[in-house]
Amino acid sequence: MSRRFKKISTYAHMMMIMMIVVVAAACGKAPAPETKPSASVQPSSSAQASAKPADNANETISYTAENGVVKLKKNPQRVVVLESWYVGFFLAIGIKPLAVTQGAFDNPFFKGKLDGVENLGDGKSVEKILELNPDLIIAFDGNENLEKIQSIAPTVAVKYGKLNYKDQIVEFGKMTGKEDKAKEWVANWNKKIADYKPKVEAAVGSKTVSILNPYAKGLYVFGHNYGRGGEIIYDEFKLKAPPGAQKAAIDSKTGWASISLEKLPEYAGDFIFTSPWSGDTADPDTVYGSTIWKSLPAVKENRVFQVDPKAFTFNDPISLEAELDFIVEKLTQK
Repeated sequence: MSRRFKKISTYAHMMMIMMIVVVAAACGKAPAPETKPSASVQPSSSAQASAKPADNANETISYTAENGVVKLKKNPQRVVVLESWYVGFFLAIGIKPLAVTQGAFDNPFFKGKLDGVENLGDGKSVEKILELNPDLIIAFDGNENLEKIQSIAPTVAVKYGKLNYKDQIVEFGKMTGKEDKAKEWVANWNKKIADYKPKVEAAVGSKTVSILNPYAKGLYVFGHNYGRGGEIIYDEFKLKAPPGAQKAAIDSKTGWASISLEKLPEYAGDFIFTSPWSGDTADPDTVYGSTIWKSLPAVKENRVFQVDPKAFTFNDPISLEAELDFIVEKLTQK
């Protein structure tokens, strides 16, 4: 074999070895580790859906309450309501509270709506609230334990009567991620009022309507913003109060007034909604059995309507819906 042939043979052999090495390296290369998609790559809809709850759970909003700016979870799941007057607002926007006070359980309008909800009694046990591990607490701005409660969970202090019930439900919606639900309730309520109002106006006409509660020292007269159906009778239907009640309970902006039995004729309307005052144990027959009461035109003409004292004190959306049906039925009956 010539020297030239040996060189060619050796060169070819070397080239073959190099090709084998390259192919082997390519075949044996390990897969690259997974990397996060670049900014231009969007996750699938299913991936977005599965990620959403975790993201929302960590989102917060800043809410300005009576006790200052409070950082709240965007969608709280464990809500404790320490004031029974506000429980119906949460039920109306689809939130069943984790725990409420005894007053809410006493409201017949909430029957069947608080099953499984913890009863906090008078709501003064800070230890019991702590055990519940809430992520939102609702309290009055004058709650004596407010400072301690705030150390347990984000707490919104509310001033009773500062907002009307329509604005109040929207505010509760804002702080819980349910603003759309709150506005939906307001829209439906306004439609109900618009449907009922002509019928009520035709039945009542220019006659006056009073809300009276006998109590130990006389009677309470209620106006437009203190429950007992006043929001419906005076604000929504724009029915007239007797002059004395208009001045003392409505024009004064207080929503109520206290009168003696002797002054009753000045405050009694052509229609009367009444119940014994639920705040004391006075005998209501002191009023209902008196000659002054029995001489009232509304009593003589059978235009006196007894309401449930434990239910009609509430002016939340759930209670108002039930009160509306009762008031319309009584005012329009023949």
